[in-house]
Amino acid sequence: MVAAATSNYEELRRQRLEENKKRMEELNLLNLSKSLSAATPKPSPAKKQWKPKSARKEVDLSAVRRSSRTADRPQPDYKEGMIEPLGSLRRGPHRRRDLLNRVYASDEFRMYAVQRAEQLESELGSEFPCFVKPMLQSHVTGGFWLGLPQRFCKAHMPKEDEMMTLEDEDGNESPSKYLADRTGLSGGWRGFALDHELVDGDALVFQLIRPTKFKVYIIRVNEHENGDESNEDVADEDGNDVVLLKSVPKAKPRKVAKPRKVAEPSPGTRRSRRKKSSMMRMRMMTQMMIFF
Repeated sequence: MVAAATSNYEELRRQRLEENKKRMEELNLLNLSKSLSAATPKPSPAKKQWKPKSARKEVDLSAVRRSSRTADRPQPDYKEGMIEPLGSLRRGPHRRRDLLNRVYASDEFRMYAVQRAEQLESELGSEFPCFVKPMLQSHVTGGFWLGLPQRFCKAHMPKEDEMMTLEDEDGNESPSKYLADRTGLSGGWRGFALDHELVDGDALVFQLIRPTKFKVYIIRVNEHENGDESNEDVADEDGNDVVLLKSVPKAKPRKVAKPRKVAEPSPGTRRSRRKKSSMMRMRMMTQMMIFF
């Protein structure tokens, strides 16, 4: 059955091919397709020709002279001139301090300067608000940032950033930028500290005489209480001048209460209690046995 079906299919296919071939011959389609293919030749691919790259022209980097006065002058040659190195840039007229040679004030001198500043603050009275600010290394050498007391700023200082005026005892004024968010002096404080040669341990009394003006009193850490200078010049036996350094009075040490010693129980206390209780039990047992 399968072989018969395939033979019938092949026979029908062969007959259909023959019929199609006869129709094509009648219509002369085979000759027509050949004539068309001969009439239209296939285009041959064109070869790309390699062109050598032209050399780049040197660009004239000299500035174009547009002025008629300099048109006849020769063009400058910048390659021949040597560029001199720039000197060290200076941020201002003040000289930068050597941070390696910092001098730190002792606790005794620092405390003594603060005491004199507080005494001056009490003498100024309560007409204008004031406060005492001891100087640290970050205030006078490195950072040049001066933080002010927050309570004083909230009560008396402007609520926004403002330019303040710092006036010393001689009437010299210096501007400084007050930052309300950080409650401190930033720009301009560096110049004031360098101009007045502030050092670590100095105590400053700030008196707010106007809403944007401070009167600043400087208490030097190396000044004596009763004079402008901390040293005295005296003559020795040979008549030569000798400088005597006056010592700063030492602060009285605070009395610290000693902790009381708690009596610890002796190691034999618990053992003696246990022994006594066991003895009492033995006595009770013996009495009960005798009774019965």
